[in-house]
Amino acid sequence: MGTKTYLRLSVMMFLEFFVWGAWFVTLGTYLNAIRFSGSQIGYTYLMNNIAAIISPFFVGMIADRYFNSEKVMAVLHILGGLVLFFTSNITAALPLILGLLLYNVLYMPTIALANAISFSQMEDQKTQFPKVRVWGTIGWIVAGLMITFIQLNFYQQVEASSVPMKMAAIASILLGLYAFTLPKTPPQNVGKDIALGDILGLKALKLMKERSFLVFVLASFFISIPLAFYYNFTNMFLNGLGMTGVAAKQSMGQMSEVIFMLLMPYFFKRLGVKPMLLIGMFSWVLRYILFANGDLGVNLWMLYVGILLHGVCYDFFFVTGQIYVDRKASEDIRASAQGFIALVTYGLGIGTGSVISGKVVDYFTHNGVHDWYSIWITPAVFAAIVTVLFWLSFNDKDDKEAQATS
Repeated sequence: MGTKTYLRLSVMMFLEFFVWGAWFVTLGTYLNAIRFSGSQIGYTYLMNNIAAIISPFFVGMIADRYFNSEKVMAVLHILGGLVLFFTSNITAALPLILGLLLYNVLYMPTIALANAISFSQMEDQKTQFPKVRVWGTIGWIVAGLMITFIQLNFYQQVEASSVPMKMAAIASILLGLYAFTLPKTPPQNVGKDIALGDILGLKALKLMKERSFLVFVLASFFISIPLAFYYNFTNMFLNGLGMTGVAAKQSMGQMSEVIFMLLMPYFFKRLGVKPMLLIGMFSWVLRYILFANGDLGVNLWMLYVGILLHGVCYDFFFVTGQIYVDRKASEDIRASAQGFIALVTYGLGIGTGSVISGKVVDYFTHNGVHDWYSIWITPAVFAAIVTVLFWLSFNDKDDKEAQATS
């Protein structure tokens, strides 16, 4: 992969996640401002999880069989940008939720397409892809910084407005136009019959005959439920406390994600799978306890530490989990296994969490006032129970053998 190709792919990845980061982080604050209930906010975020489940069908059954990836990506982003811009002007609950469902169905397949375009240009995917993918995280960070820049210089209530959605819509259309110039990436499965089980990763189900893998899958599902509380309500929570520049400050979580990603090989060699997974799970417990007790006074540090813990929360559980799955799966079902665990976490787990988190917020809201202590303690207790059960029940011999020889 030459320098020119690297730059082209990096711009693509930057814009891909700039689009997502621009609207996703502040959506809860905006919906609260237009008087959505907690449950309605949860259901709105659920549209992203539903789209994550639908996305593999589109990519596997259509995009990867009939059309060049860069052209499909271009069309989806242009259409998605138009849908998102139109949806940003809607305030009625049902039309807005359905609009975001349509938008997410158009957007979510583009993540896999961006990866496919990148992989097709690389000679050594393991070393070259992270250097391109990191620009996606940078794009998410820049989106948060830009929103705060607008807040501090032009529009103080930007996070409680539809401006971030319009930002994302414009960036999506620009990325769609840019995608037409990307390297040609022909479909990989022309004329091949693709089974539904392959798309859903169901071949990986045979791995669940092993007790340790079954425990890992169940833990992955249940620990993803409290994750939704963070994604859906942190921006709304911090804005409600009166914090300024929240979008930029939340991007500190992605900055820590990059740092801990670089440190992953060091920790993995010295700790192994189970300790790293436990650290990641416990970090969710700690984060929510910090949020429950944090304020803008003497406990301000708790809020910042809670945000910075994102790198540990995400990398130590989700990235370690992906590595664990890669180890456990034979080469013929490796891709299927990764697709299955993505379905369990990003689709089913966080989707369930989106619904539950909204109902919890409603339950602890009285006369328009949120009892944030109770709201955050709920996922903290839930995550603590999952962590303890995982600690007691997960015992992987392969991991111990790998540790002994490292």
